[in-house]
Amino acid sequence: MRTIHKGREPRSLTEHRSIPGSNYDNYSDKDTLRTSLVSEQRGLCCYCLNRIRAEFRLMKVEHWHCQDTYPTEQLNYDNLLGACMGNEGNGPSQQHCDTRKGNRDLSRNPANPEHRVEELVRYPGDGSIVSDDVSFDAELNDVLNLNLPFLKSNRKATLDAFIQAIAKHGPIPLTKWERWLQEWSGASTTGDLRPFCQVVVCWLTKKLARAARH
Repeated sequence: MRTIHKGREPRSLTEHRSIPGSNYDNYSDKDTLRTSLVSEQRGLCCYCLNRIRAEFRLMKVEHWHCQDTYPTEQLNYDNLLGACMGNEGNGPSQQHCDTRKGNRDLSRNPANPEHRVEELVRYPGDGSIVSDDVSFDAELNDVLNLNLPFLKSNRKATLDAFIQAIAKHGPIPLTKWERWLQEWSGASTTGDLRPFCQVVVCWLTKKLARAARH
């Protein structure tokens, strides 16, 4: 999970919200909304960080506060996120992200910088995602189901591939480590990020923190 920096909402959403009786279901320009969400999320699911595309069958529009419980927020752009399909159509034990979450609440919104999601999660070497915040850790597992075996495997494979690639470089100067961190975090690039990039960002951040202590 990574912090999402919300941009300007689509004009069509602003205009639709001003119409009496408007709601999410009768908003007709969801294609533009999906494009906006995918762009600001750098092509990644808001929760698991798998690849999403701005197409109806390749992503879902997630309401962080669900429409049923929080109807006044259904057209609030800060409440809208782009999520993967989350194994939709499979049983609940195999679902993840928005599909698994349903109408349940989460204590942290990745699009709210004050919630500091990047600081609250870490990635052990087995590819799992964990939090030292007990309540949030329970949500990662029970509400979002982010430690499904295939998600753990994909995160581990992403980190293993990066470590194997840099092993070919020989001695690596500090500036190179910093440049890699900027690239993987998106600080020095535009456009889509690599799926599951945050596991490498976390690893590089710890690497640089250790280097700074010596």
